[in-house]
Amino acid sequence: MAVERCYYEVLGVERTANGEEIKRSYRRLAMKWHPDRNPGDAKAETEFKACAEAYEVLSDPERRARYDQFGHAGLRQTPAHDFSRMQVDDIFSMFADIFGDAAGGRGRRTRARGFDLETSVAISLEEALTGREVEVSFRRRDVCGTCSGTGAKPGTQPLRCPTCGGQGQVAQTGLGGMFRMVTTCPNCRGRGSVVAEACGECRGQGRVQKSRTLSVKIPAGIQDGQVFRIAGEGEPPPPEVSANGTGPRGDLHVVIRVEEHDRFERDGDDLITAQTVPFADAALGARISIDGIDGTQMLELPAGTQHGEQFRIRGAGMPNLRTPSRRGDLVVHVLVEVPRKLNDRQRELLRELASTDGGSIDEGRSGRAPAQAAASGKASGGRKRGKSKDKGVWEKIKDTIVGE
Repeated sequence: MAVERCYYEVLGVERTANGEEIKRSYRRLAMKWHPDRNPGDAKAETEFKACAEAYEVLSDPERRARYDQFGHAGLRQTPAHDFSRMQVDDIFSMFADIFGDAAGGRGRRTRARGFDLETSVAISLEEALTGREVEVSFRRRDVCGTCSGTGAKPGTQPLRCPTCGGQGQVAQTGLGGMFRMVTTCPNCRGRGSVVAEACGECRGQGRVQKSRTLSVKIPAGIQDGQVFRIAGEGEPPPPEVSANGTGPRGDLHVVIRVEEHDRFERDGDDLITAQTVPFADAALGARISIDGIDGTQMLELPAGTQHGEQFRIRGAGMPNLRTPSRRGDLVVHVLVEVPRKLNDRQRELLRELASTDGGSIDEGRSGRAPAQAAASGKASGGRKRGKSKDKGVWEKIKDTIVGE
């Protein structure tokens, strides 16, 4: 049984994405997986169909709402892949982007546009904090410099396609001539010409793979998965539309991957960390230092701090991408450390604490000040609580355990 994929995952968008974000993602993926760009690739064909199906649903507010509420089951009663539900302008503008002028149709001429490309770059969390300039390397199909994109051997010229007569399209009829369908010429693939002697550099394709490296400035506060769009760094229009590459290029989409950190977890602009403290510091309160992402931060622990309690250090998190001067918080989870080994003196002090606290250390009253415990003259279990001599019990424990 085939697994039904989440439409949002297919298009790579969040469930909160608006219509423009969904359309933009679909355009990029449709151009990436289109069969003309991936001839003979079964996976590309499958992905292309999945993207079209997902966009068909998510671009329709009514069907999207039903899908959000009931999932795929909510769409069972509606016909699948009904393009009549899609906005007509969206359909033709998308396919004009993918195929060029010929697919724009309906008497409207649009400039041919090249395919978009996608690559990724990994940075550390510290680099996301300050921003940095990185080099992005990628490969793209570009106009062959030997034949200037014609695909023909230098000194020769392409010949008019005998199948379509140079039109780039052929017409097919069916049902006794009741309908007529125009499709791309299978012989010249829409170019209108064929090559008698192929160029040795591009083997008649008119395009060759070229490596390119760009310097990209990544701003402070960038988050994992966010995408940079570099206009005009994609591929030129396909050779069947513009042999010499004249026309607007596609764009390059750079996906930013922020590597996981060994001490911090990111939540939006906030950073989350854990700090281990001795139980005496947690009980008595202390001023402790926290290793922040860009320096040491001081945190005041109140007396009676509990294991797992969290505190915020304002402005010690990550900068906001849109407002770099505004930073998130550093959220510190306190882990109270109980010593595993005690010497005789430490055990004696803990027993003294237990005796002054009713025979056991009650977690619910651990935040009570030592002076309050010592001042209590009430008997418990036949024993009177006396005032501690010299230092308080907690101070003795802290000096003994922390000082070890």
